[in-house]
Amino acid sequence: MPPMTLIETLFPLGWQHYLLGGLTIGAGVALLYLFNGWVGGMSTVFSSSWSFVFKRPFFQQERFLNSRHWRLVYAAGVVLGALVWRFAMAGGEAQHTSVPVWQLLVGGFLAGYGARLGNGCTSGHGICGLGSLQLPSLGAVLTFMATAFLTANLMRLA
Repeated sequence: MPPMTLIETLFPLGWQHYLLGGLTIGAGVALLYLFNGWVGGMSTVFSSSWSFVFKRPFFQQERFLNSRHWRLVYAAGVVLGALVWRFAMAGGEAQHTSVPVWQLLVGGFLAGYGARLGNGCTSGHGICGLGSLQLPSLGAVLTFMATAFLTANLMRLA
């Protein structure tokens, strides 16, 4: 058996689906902006969706109230897209992880806190912000990536 190339080592299941996913997300966000002038970052989708439930002043901001209906449809599209992938590409099998639940919860909390602190999440800054050439988004993405590399390497050592 010949030695694995770097691409095969980094992407043991292939790289094509990553490329397709990136192109699809990029096209969707670009079309959302071109046709409607709307920015499709997920942390704002999350906050505007909660505006239906919580009456706290943060969630009742005009920017959330004015956009919460289309953002709820946007979030539903993300969930439906995952279901389509599961049944079309994964043979209906649920995907599992060996990461302990406590680590998933801590990671989710830290990601949410970071999204609030950074005024946006990785999708908002990485896809929408960089796509519109916003310099603060470049700083945010570089910070996200550096933190992710550091965390992945620390967890690998643990």
